[in-house]
Amino acid sequence: MTIKDASAQTVLDRIETLRRELRRHEYLYYVLNQPEIPDEAFDEMMRELDRLERERPEFITPDSPTQRVGGQPSVEFQPVRHPVAMLSLSNVYSEEEFFEFDRRVREGLGGAACRYVCELKFDGIAVDLRYEGGQFVRGATRGDGETGDDISANLKTIRSLPLRFTVPGPSPVLHVRGEVYMERADFERLNVERAAEGNPLFANPRNATGGTLKNLDPRVVAARRLKATCYGLWFEDAHRNGWTQSRILSWLEEARFPLSSHWQVVDNASQAVEYWAKWSRRRHELPYDIDGIVVKVDDLALQQRLGATAKSPRWATAFKFKAERAATRLVDIVLQVGRTGAVTPVAELEPVLLAGSRIKRATLHNEDEIRRLDLRLGDCVYIEKGGDVIPKVVSVNLEERREDSAPYVMPDHCPACGSPLVRPEGEVVRRCVNLSCPAQVQRNLEHFAARGAMDIEGLGSKLIVQLIRAGLVRDPGDFYYLTVEPLVPLERMAQKSAENVVQAIARSKSRPLDRLIFALGIRHVGAGAARILARHYGSLDALRAAPLEELQAIHEIGPAMAQSIRDFFLAPENLEIIEKLRRAGVRLEEERQTARELPLAGKTFVLTGTLERFTREQAGERIRERGGQVAASVSAKTDYVIAGPGAGSKLERARTLGLPVLDEADFIRLLGL
Repeated sequence: MTIKDASAQTVLDRIETLRRELRRHEYLYYVLNQPEIPDEAFDEMMRELDRLERERPEFITPDSPTQRVGGQPSVEFQPVRHPVAMLSLSNVYSEEEFFEFDRRVREGLGGAACRYVCELKFDGIAVDLRYEGGQFVRGATRGDGETGDDISANLKTIRSLPLRFTVPGPSPVLHVRGEVYMERADFERLNVERAAEGNPLFANPRNATGGTLKNLDPRVVAARRLKATCYGLWFEDAHRNGWTQSRILSWLEEARFPLSSHWQVVDNASQAVEYWAKWSRRRHELPYDIDGIVVKVDDLALQQRLGATAKSPRWATAFKFKAERAATRLVDIVLQVGRTGAVTPVAELEPVLLAGSRIKRATLHNEDEIRRLDLRLGDCVYIEKGGDVIPKVVSVNLEERREDSAPYVMPDHCPACGSPLVRPEGEVVRRCVNLSCPAQVQRNLEHFAARGAMDIEGLGSKLIVQLIRAGLVRDPGDFYYLTVEPLVPLERMAQKSAENVVQAIARSKSRPLDRLIFALGIRHVGAGAARILARHYGSLDALRAAPLEELQAIHEIGPAMAQSIRDFFLAPENLEIIEKLRRAGVRLEEERQTARELPLAGKTFVLTGTLERFTREQAGERIRERGGQVAASVSAKTDYVIAGPGAGSKLERARTLGLPVLDEADFIRLLGL
């Protein structure tokens, strides 16, 4: 070894020693809250490491403590597709509703009882962290559940999150799921700083966290002291290897990930209710906000059996705390017109502090609710903000009512266009049926451009209002014919910003089909249903041609949604919009896959009985991913019947017709798994 080599090795040894010590002290300080050395000593080690790495840049590694805060701000966040959807949780708000959840779980498991894991529900922002070979490679927001934003640079600034772990992992590639949040003291400190700088204040810690994670400059993020807690782990075949949620939490702790120490395994639903009651009383003792608890089936194999709906897992629920309440005065009732014409009354209130937020408005739902509460202008009202993000008026203090108050009369004309409002039979809302109503046009355009839909950056509400007033857009199809010149004179626009908007519109032409279906604003069709429809039909034209009976047979697409889809495609004005999109080059179908990628193309399957590895929805997804179709009933056109235990009349009909019947093992081989 030469003197030069020896010198390099000495420097590398010192660098590795400093990194080990800094990681250990980060864990002690940021995760365990048990610092062993003063901040000055930590900073001195960090400065020494930074100096050595600048002198020998060939020794810099991505997981070095010096690499947590990057140099230059990002231009934009890149989309990241999650390997497994980050579904939202269903909510329960009472003991009765929770016991009903427990009943459904036991019923789904054939009547067997199961253990649950109870965890605190942090009021933060969900994230996914990808590790390869123990090293952090990427972090993303939840986004729409299927696709999030790459916020790796921002997440690296959270010092409690390890950039690498050294304990043996269950798989070379791991996805750690967690929540980023801000403690109340840090939130208050941030708002004091913003007030001093003349910046608008954040409403609550969750909003501050979300706004911080969306900041393109990691240096700003690092200064805001975000925290993280981890609660989940995903890797291939976890449900087959005896893993449980409690084992996942223990592994996360061993690997030095931050997590709440307050989780608990319980043997039944009654014990889960006791856990909920305890933390409902004690939540204000914590330095951060929680809005309930999360209850999960412990055994991952049982989780797999229970499966999920399009929106949420069947094996977990959020058990929300009872709502907090405040008193204030009702100043006015204003009407909001939604994109489907639904008119919703909203209470304008004297500002009041509730659950950490300054409340000025609250929902009143509909005119029946106003009549039930006998709301009158000037009333002293009680508002609640619990599991719902939107506060609501729950009661009136009649003792403080003025003698000259008068009952509220619901207007019978649209506040936006003056058209008569109608209340369809069986519905609780009044609707404006004028399709040219400016409020509906605006809401539809906002929905089309929103992040969960076509995600057109820079096309916000204020610009859309200007585009409507200038006569530049009437419907979503008009977006794709905008040019730079007419945008430049608009308020808060210039040549560069106009070019950016036009480029963002052009980029949106290649959005996936499910985004387009959701963006069209078909009544009752949310993002989850749009994904199901896109996978089932593969193109907007195929969906347009689908008969009502076929739509109704699709799992998760009920009669009301099916009828709404048919009505949408029968309306001439909607077909005109679709033709505009087609002419503009907007993608109206899924990306074509080769026959090799679609081995089940042209094959029709019927599922019957219970499968161990898949739920019905999951089995159907696997078939459709490979080009096949799933039918609701057996016929001579059926190619395969997949039969599990408990198969009934469908299996008998298949045998009568002489159709191929596959058990689960055959099915798995056919899928190539």
